Amino acid sequence: MITKRVIPCLDVHDGQVTRGVQFGVAEKGGLRNVGDPVELALRYNEQGADEMVFFDITATAHKRGTMIEVIERTADQCFMPLTVGGGIKSVDDMFTMLRAGADKISINSSAIADPELIRQGAEKFGSQCIVVSIDAKRLARGVDQWGVFAAGGRKATGLDAVEWARRAVALGAGEIVLNSIDADGTRQGFDLVITRRISEAVGVPVVASGGAGSLKHMAEVLLTGKADAVLAASIFHFGTYTVGDVKRFLNEKHIPVRL
Repeated sequence: MITKRVIPCLDVHDGQVTRGVQFGVAEKGGLRNVGDPVELALRYNEQGADEMVFFDITATAHKRGTMIEVIERTADQCFMPLTVGGGIKSVDDMFTMLRAGADKISINSSAIADPELIRQGAEKFGSQCIVVSIDAKRLARGVDQWGVFAAGGRKATGLDAVEWARRAVALGAGEIVLNSIDADGTRQGFDLVITRRISEAVGVPVVASGGAGSLKHMAEVLLTGKADAVLAASIFHFGTYTVGDVKRFLNEKHIPVRL
């Protein structure tokens, strides 16, 4: 039986881990400093995290060296798969992060701007290496339709979230990370409806992100939302739960996890 994964997420801004609410941005004072990314990665490695995700949320070419150093230091000390995203716009950028120690590459806005980047990355490094991250938001209250947003959730693309997920997989993506903009940072639970729709629409693992606030939320999105993995930040960073707490709860609910 395939086990469900528990994945802490580190949003890195200028070399430090930060946390916002509903995609809060640095220039608006929407980010709260959490700590050193390598120290946090080591903590979650010891807690038994299945993977670790790093998002360089303010990635630019001249700051890329900072993120490369973070990945190199983490890969040298941790023994879990690392996924890295943020500012990756070419196959060369992917190779740079893989060479630094990443196991998977996550692309979002760059994939929307140039969908062929998904195919190019999959052909060069294998589909298992290419993750497409989708920032989805319900288009209107009471309307069961979710749009895809780019630029950290600030730019509407006109794409339908389910159709974009299908296309990304057809182009070669080996995994989808679904981020709910509506739920992000609220700790009110994952968006179960869109998670289930995308999980049922694609034949690759779907990682649910945005809204984790309780152990019950984790179980709900795996069972009702049919996600293959849960990704969370705040509940781990601020000590609400450990990765072990989550796994023990899921195990009690007869959800297969790696203990």
